[in-house]
Amino acid sequence: MKYGKLNIVVFIGIVAIIVLQILWLYHAYTALEKNLYKECNTILLKAIRREISIRFQEAPKGTEIVGTSIPSDASKNELAPEIVSLNEGLSDIGLEISLMKIDSIASDMLQKADLQCPILINKIDTKSQKILSSSDFYGHVHRWGMMKSKVIPITSDLSQGIQMIVTSPHRIFLKQMGVLIIATIVILIFVVGCIIYQIRIIAKLREIMQVREDFSYAMVHDMKTPLTTIFTTLSFLHNGRLDDKPEVKERFLTIAEEETDKVLTFANKILTLSKLENHKLEMHKETVPLQPILDKLAERFKLKAAKPVTFTFDLQTPTVCADAEYLEEVFRNLIDNAVKYSKESVDIRITSDCNDNDSIIKVYDNGLGISFADQRVIFNKYERGKAGRSKCKNKVSGFGLGLNFVQQVVEAHGGKIIVNSIEGEFTEFTIFLPLIMKEL
Repeated sequence: MKYGKLNIVVFIGIVAIIVLQILWLYHAYTALEKNLYKECNTILLKAIRREISIRFQEAPKGTEIVGTSIPSDASKNELAPEIVSLNEGLSDIGLEISLMKIDSIASDMLQKADLQCPILINKIDTKSQKILSSSDFYGHVHRWGMMKSKVIPITSDLSQGIQMIVTSPHRIFLKQMGVLIIATIVILIFVVGCIIYQIRIIAKLREIMQVREDFSYAMVHDMKTPLTTIFTTLSFLHNGRLDDKPEVKERFLTIAEEETDKVLTFANKILTLSKLENHKLEMHKETVPLQPILDKLAERFKLKAAKPVTFTFDLQTPTVCADAEYLEEVFRNLIDNAVKYSKESVDIRITSDCNDNDSIIKVYDNGLGISFADQRVIFNKYERGKAGRSKCKNKVSGFGLGLNFVQQVVEAHGGKIIVNSIEGEFTEFTIFLPLIMKEL
């Protein structure tokens, strides 16, 4: 419920950021458009004046140019009196206005102002807005791809005027806003990326919380069984019902011990993992003979396993440098997994060897194997091999702590553990432990 609301808030936040960035870009675009429009009007006016000046210089010497009278309300129509007067005077002697020259002059001015873009100059009928002539052959462009300047009247009756058409103003805008657009895109990608990463972290935390809840429930549920067994056994012994049955009494005591050992082992494993994660656990390394530990574990698993278990040992290196107590727990977990995730019977082969730096111990079994996908996560806390678990006829109890415990203990020794397995065929764990000489 809470996470659903959080996702909605995050989504609204992303949309708000995008909308704000779009509005920011829109206002920047609008400001540039207004500046370009103002600049084009100024340049067009200058270009017309320069073109008139060129025509005036081309007039034959001695020619008298008589300008026309200007209406009294010329300022209201934004009329440039000298343009109208000189243009009509020059036209009267046959020197008509040249749109091509105005186009060329205006293009040069735009280029100098770093506003280079395609333009065309039109002479239009100011009343009907019809194009009378143009510096371009076609004289028009698509409306969405142009920007029009003001119309500069060139006749005293205001019937005709000159207008500049910027055919691709977006080129200028993109050039001027290029850095801004790129920065905006980068910022948006960064912000959205951070939000997505945050959502993933929250989802992962939610998953971890769910796993912890499931773990707590499963732990209480699974610990309830041995504790109930212990309570029942002690109740029988306390009431004296088995005093006259020594064999049954001994069997009940054995059951109580085994169940107590199971609970204690599990509690110690959790405590050890906590200490390892907080770097508070110290390993008391010594030269440890492997054969006694493995013989002890082999005998125990043969007796307690509900299926035939065969052990084979090939110890080329009989000793290793390790903490004996935790090394035994490592072997116990690996053998227990081999028995759990196996078929009707299981063959376990343990070998040892060494190289220049490490003692190498391999634990092999012909069980269900581990899929490639599971091999990447089985050492994670609370993870268990899904493929192997699904192929077991009976559900295998456990909390996904065993292999994580093994890995952390091995790494606390300064070593490493790797797994090699083919699903349905075999599994082999290889442990590398530093030699004694390396520790010295």
